[in-house]
Amino acid sequence: MPAARLHLVRHGEVHNPDRVLYGRLPGFHLSDDGQDMARAAAEHLKAQGRPVKSLVSSPLERARESAAPIAELFGLTPVIDARVLEPTNVFEGKRMRSALRNPLNWWHLRTPALPSWGEAYLEVVERMQAAMRDAWNRTPSGDAVIVSHQLPIWITHLSVAGLPLRHDPRRRRCDLSSITSFELDGDVWREVDYAEPAPTAGAVDVGAV
Repeated sequence: MPAARLHLVRHGEVHNPDRVLYGRLPGFHLSDDGQDMARAAAEHLKAQGRPVKSLVSSPLERARESAAPIAELFGLTPVIDARVLEPTNVFEGKRMRSALRNPLNWWHLRTPALPSWGEAYLEVVERMQAAMRDAWNRTPSGDAVIVSHQLPIWITHLSVAGLPLRHDPRRRRCDLSSITSFELDGDVWREVDYAEPAPTAGAVDVGAV
């Protein structure tokens, strides 16, 4: 039989002293606090007493590093899946406040509902749900975990809840190292839990849109 529950886990805080939007750029690793956050998420899953039997991670460094304590606690080897990584974004490598003050960048904001500055929300939903279904079906029992990023997790939440995909990025309920949990009822995903096991006060969280 397939999995019992699927958890989307966001990565921990990233070392980002210049506070740039890092998106898919390589070389952005967890900070010391981010490693503690990732450990807290793993320990939360363990404390629930739920048998995690499979683990998927985005290929980006911060996600793989956040998957490491889950792999350790549950004795798993992560499967790397590019379908759960950050969306593309034209503002990668820039500080958003500075970029938005430049009129040359305003063209990228012309259609927020898509959004026009990167990968379409609908495309993110489609690839995330395809990865979720594959993880669900290849987990013979117990729970599956996917370590991903804020936008893919939040846009999946909106889609499952039947809400518009256009949203204000400042209002996402998807904190660092948070866990958003789903079950598959027939062919329909249902969100069943959300947890923020890691303290994030004072964390730097400006790396993606």
